Formats: sequence, C-alpha cells, structure tokens
Amino acid sequence: MTQWEVVIGIETHAQLATRSKIFSGASTAFGAAPNTQACAVDLALPGVLPVLNKGAVDCAIRFGLAIGARVAEKSVFARKNYFYPDLPKGYQISQFELPVVVGGAVTIPVGQGDKAYEKVVRLTRAHLEEDAGKSLHEDFHGKSGIDLNRAGTPLLEIVSEPEMRSSDEAVAYAKALHALVRWIGICDGNMQEGSFRCDANVSVRPKGQAEFGTRREIKNLNSFRFLKEAIDFEVQWQINEIEEGRKIQQATVLFDPDSGETRMMRTKEDAHDYRYFPDPDLLPLVIGADWIARVQGELPELPGQKRERFMADLGLSAYDATTLTANQESADYFEAVVAVAGKANAKPCANWVMVDLAARLNKEGKELAESPVSAAQLGGLILRIADNTISNAIAKKVFEALWSAEGASADEIIEKQGLKQITDSGAIEALVDEILAANAANVAEFKAGKEKAFNALVGQVMKAAKGKANPQQVNELLRRKLQG
Repeated sequence: MTQWEVVIGIETHAQLATRSKIFSGASTAFGAAPNTQACAVDLALPGVLPVLNKGAVDCAIRFGLAIGARVAEKSVFARKNYFYPDLPKGYQISQFELPVVVGGAVTIPVGQGDKAYEKVVRLTRAHLEEDAGKSLHEDFHGKSGIDLNRAGTPLLEIVSEPEMRSSDEAVAYAKALHALVRWIGICDGNMQEGSFRCDANVSVRPKGQAEFGTRREIKNLNSFRFLKEAIDFEVQWQINEIEEGRKIQQATVLFDPDSGETRMMRTKEDAHDYRYFPDPDLLPLVIGADWIARVQGELPELPGQKRERFMADLGLSAYDATTLTANQESADYFEAVVAVAGKANAKPCANWVMVDLAARLNKEGKELAESPVSAAQLGGLILRIADNTISNAIAKKVFEALWSAEGASADEIIEKQGLKQITDSGAIEALVDEILAANAANVAEFKAGKEKAFNALVGQVMKAAKGKANPQQVNELLRRKLQG
C-alpha cells in the first residue's frame, strides 16, 4: 500500500494596522455602513492616481526584519488583472517579480509533551498589495450586493515555502505568524473581521518522491480550527482520488464548515493568466539603509529573543519560555508578576500564570486582559508563599479571594481572613503531640511499615491547624517524633 506524504504551503493575508488605505486617504476602520469608506481612488473613477501609504511600507519593513529576511532596496508594484464585481479597477495593485520582503524564516513549536518539537519554516516572500471589496449574497432578494469599504485596504501577503507536512504543522505555523504580526504591531490579527486570513496550498505525493503532486488551494480560512479541518479533509480526498485512478486537477477550492468538506470554486490560474505588468502610475519603491535603521530601532524585543532571555536570565525551561512568549500579553503579564515577586521566584510565577491563572480564565471564558487578578496582585501572592507567610494550599484560597476582591492585595486578604501560616515550632509541636496521642492506631500502622498511615497523621495535624500549619515543619516534626 502506498505511503503518502503531505505537502503544505500557506499564503497569509495580514491586514496592516494603518488608519488609511494603501493608495488613498480613506479610512480602514471596521464596521462602517457599506460603501461609506470608499473614495474616488478606491472606486477607480476616471483620472484618479494612487499615492503609496508610507505607514504600510513601515509595516512591511518591520515584518521583514522580524523574520530575518532581506528587505529589498527596490521593489515594484504591478497590476494583477482579473475581473470580479468587487474589483472596481479590473485589476489589483500588488507586487510580483520584485517584492518588498524576500526570504526569512519562522520557528514554530509543534505538539506537546514527549512528542513536541521545533520546526523552522522558510518564507519565500512577503509583498504589499491592496484588498478587493466584498460581495454580499444574503438578504438581497436573490441578488448580490457590493460593499467597497475594504477596497484598497493595505495587505501584506506572506508566502511560505511548501515545507509543512501535516495539518498540525500548518496550524502551528499560522498561530506563530499570527502571534508575530500582533507582537510587532503591524496587524490586529482579528480573524473574525478578516484581518488575518490563510490560503492553504495542499498536495500529496508518495513518500520518497522528490517531485511535488498537483496542489489545490483552499481559500480564505479565517480560523485555526477551519484550517486544520480543511487540510485534513483535502488530504484524504486527494489520496482517495489518486488511489481510485483519477488525476488531481489544479484548482481553487472553498471549505464549508457546516459539511466539513472542500468544494471546487474554479480551476486554478497561473501567474501568466493575470497578465502582470508594472503599474505605470506608481514609481518603484526604494528603501534606503536609513529607513531600515529607523524601523529597526522601533522594533520591540521579539518573541525568540524574549524566550532566550527567559531561559538564560530566569532559568525557565524551554517549554515554559515558549508557552509564556506565545503572545505578547502573556509575556508582559509574566514579566510584571516577576517584577513584584522577584527573579528568584520566576519558576513559581511561571507556574501560576500558565496553570492556575490560565485554568481560571479558561473556566470563565475570559482573555488575559480581562483577568480580575492583576500581575501586581499575583506577584504579591507569590511573595507570601516564598516567605512562608502562607502555604500553597492557603494560597489557593487567597487567589480565589483575589478573583473577586476588586483590587485588594494578598496581604490585605491574608490579614483580614487570618490566613497567616503557623510557623512557630512550639505551637506545631503541641498540635503534633495532640494528634499522636489521639491516633494510636495510625501510629502503630506507621511503625509496622505502612507509609500511608504517616500521610493520614499529617492530614489530621493540618486539619487541626485549619490548614495554616507549615507543611514542611509538620512533616519534619511528625517524622522525628514517630522515629524517635
């Protein structure tokens, strides 16, 4: 039986975070009434001329620098000719032979636990282009409507090499790219609003074969779940077709989330079908070293750099550092917690952010930005665990109180509820003596070699102390007395 290898390349359209469009001064704000943000340039009225938005170029440079790519000294805008009702000019201004960003790579974490690994996905290019309008097919009494608000919206099309070999790798790549464009501030990443859309080029080939199979492009996938489902379906469909003796035809397909299936929209065009040629209304884009240096100076610390710093300076594991730098919000929150709790407590800080806080946010369907517990509050709580003011068990209770305390500090809650840990050895010894005297059967079982009896005695002491005795001291005193 033939063993198949999957080959996936992804083209991503990231809407750039500029206030105006790429070749006009019209607004890019989302949600306006149809056709209220389309000016004469966007409508392609006679005599209008495009003027390049410098902010869009800044975004492209930022991205190129962030992925270690070459920012082209000279790039050219071209006309991509095709007819569609929501494309007023009859062509799209894009870049073809000379894109603004060439090469680069993104490192992606794939899988979890023992099966986790890192993969470097190389990028072919990233180029600037304008978006088309939008065709609306609902509530028009059998007709279609055209909304040109999106026409001219600035996009950065990011093209990967066909180096992904599973839907899991494709999703990991898309998530890493999504996090990166948000991190460097060039795209808000809002997939529901169409700010970040992926097209997946999928083919299969017998394992060991060097030549690629015929690809089909799945268009406009606007969620990571749909990306995975669409690729998985398409892969199995192509394998079935080939094994049944049919040939794959290069095509553009759409994914139907309701059926979980892909369906052909049109046979796939090649570059020559679009009759690309340099746009005569736009001069070549020339980017000098001083421009690149300025943008370089404005870049934040990148995820990979922050990850390495977390490992080197704070002693975090690769897993912890990767998880905390998956997005800028979690990285910033973690660093703010450490700023309060201290670098010596970096590991407990990581655990609380990744486990306790994340679980509670997930349970309530909240984002990190909506957390009722601030980084300063959580850092204060971790400090009190570190200095033995409270135990880990009591810390859970304090955390629950912080969740609804509306700004109260851990210290205030500990004081108000009398939760300070008992660390006085005399007081703990008295409790231990009391429990040993009242639990002769457990004592006898322990001396007979049953370790579970020891745990039962520890539980009795902690219960008598209402959970406030220092667990380490309880364990040490109890074992000493039992073995004495």
